[in-house]
Order: sequence, then C-alpha cells, then structure tokens
Amino acid sequence: MAVLVAGGAGFIGSHLVDRLLAEGEDVVVADKLCFGDRNIRHLLDDSELGRKGRFRFYMLELADQECVDKVFAENKIDTVYHLAANSDIRKGGEEPAVDWSNTLKTTRTILEGMRKVNVRNLFFASTSAVYGERFDERLSETTGGLQPISYYGGAKLASEALISSYTYMCNLHSVVFRFPNVIGPRLTHGVIFDFMNKLKQSPHKLKILGNGTQCKPYIYVSDLIDAIAHLTKEWKSGQDVFNISVNSAGTTVTRIAEIVVGEMGLDGVQFEYTGGDCGWKGDVPRFEYDISKILATGWKPRHTSDEAVRQTVTDMIAAKM
Repeated sequence: MAVLVAGGAGFIGSHLVDRLLAEGEDVVVADKLCFGDRNIRHLLDDSELGRKGRFRFYMLELADQECVDKVFAENKIDTVYHLAANSDIRKGGEEPAVDWSNTLKTTRTILEGMRKVNVRNLFFASTSAVYGERFDERLSETTGGLQPISYYGGAKLASEALISSYTYMCNLHSVVFRFPNVIGPRLTHGVIFDFMNKLKQSPHKLKILGNGTQCKPYIYVSDLIDAIAHLTKEWKSGQDVFNISVNSAGTTVTRIAEIVVGEMGLDGVQFEYTGGDCGWKGDVPRFEYDISKILATGWKPRHTSDEAVRQTVTDMIAAKM
C-alpha cells in the first residue's frame, strides 16, 4: 500500500514526502507544480526510488475529478495527506477563484476519490485563518463562531466542513491541523521571502506593510512535520482537529525585519512603514493559540517563533535564495 501526498511538490508537502520516504513508506505525489519541481527534483532524479516503486509522481490538476480518480485507480492507496491548496493569502485576495479551485475544489475531488475506492485515512492541512479576527481570545479547537475574513480562510473552513461530513458518512479517520505561519527551507513566499528579496534589490531601505506591530507565531517546518508524523502513526475513528504552533510568543513584523537585516549582514537599513495595523485586506494582524491539546499527545516544538525565523533566514542564505 502507498500514501498519497496531494500538493507534495509544495513547500510543506515536499518536506512531508521526504519524511515519509525516510520512514519506509511508498509515496505517490500529485501536484500541478505551481512553483515548479525544484522541491522534489532530488526525488525525480533518484532512479532507484522509481525502479523500486517507492516514489511515483503525477503532474495533474487536482481540482479535476477524472485526474484524481486516475491516481486512485492506478495505485493501492490507504492514506491521503491533503496539502493541495492556494498557499498565498494575498494572491487569493486578488483572485478569489484561486482559493475556490486550488483549495475547496481539490478537497471535494480528493474526498470523492477516497469514497469511490474506500480509502479511509485522511490528513488535512487547515489554517489559523479559519478563526478570523479574534484579537483578545486564546483560540482553542473548540472556539465557536468562526468567521474567516479572507477567501483563503473561508475555503479552508468550508473544506473542514466537507471533511466532517465525509468522515461521518464514509467512516473516515481524519486529522485536521490548523497551521499558523510555517517557515523553513524551500520557502516560496511570505514576509521573510519578501524582505530578503527587497533587501537584495535595495540594501539600504526596506518597505514594511502595516505598522510593523503585527505579531504571529511562526513554526519551523521540521517541527510541523514531526507533529504530522506523530499524530498519523495511528488512525482513530472520526475527525480530530488540532491547533499546531510554538510554545512561545509570536514574532512581530519589525522583529522579523531586524533578524533578516542582521543575518544578511546589512548596516544602516531604513525601515519605511505603509501604516495601519495589517499588511493587506484579509490579513489577521495578531492571534494567540491554545496548543494544550497537541502538547498533551507528547509532541512539542523544538524552536521558538524567533528561532524559527532566524533559522529560516540562515537556511535561505545557505541555499543562495
């Protein structure tokens, strides 16, 4: 039997694929390569993996039911890791169809594909954006009245609802993680990525969206992959939802800028703020997670938020991003 990683060529998905292969799983990746194949090129070039049938790649549109059905028909799959989605909230804000097609529609096709061949184990990558703007609350998995303010958050919350119904109707075993900002090697967008690119073009000045006080937790990708592996070793009946984050305070945008400047070895950089308490419409400027549920399972992050930011900048410099 094999596992299917939908969106396995993406930032988080590719790290998960590496872990699954290292643990001896046979892995099928389906992805339409929005960011190219660079994150899995080392696997595509490994002829031994292909010969032994341990890694198989499909370049296809996961929002297309026929394409998804083909993957299930050609492989004996018993577990699905669904990470296929629009990962750029700002892009979705400009093009709502991206969240509909890449996030919600892919969830529906994958669930239907699973139903048709009776695959019952599902992991889904959700997001903190499902909570909406909840500034003065410590958000737990049981927090009610979820009102996402971005198309991205809305598509993820709708996906969670679909998964809940399929879990009940088809007797699935489903695990949902609500991520904060995930960072690390192979990062393709986001504030760290943007700051480093801006400073390469203009090393004496950095434009910062908002007022710089926006504060969110940042989790290092290897800590997240550890949590996914930990919570999907054994599958339980029904749906379980987990907040996943760090064991520390978040990191402000200004602090990220300071870390980036310091690690890049730049002096005299002038910060210029656009103003306002958020970077763009649909951005949630701050939130606080309760992660007691996932900590109770025995998992804990190895990096604080600031440490995750610093390590990511170091990673990207080493990769000559």
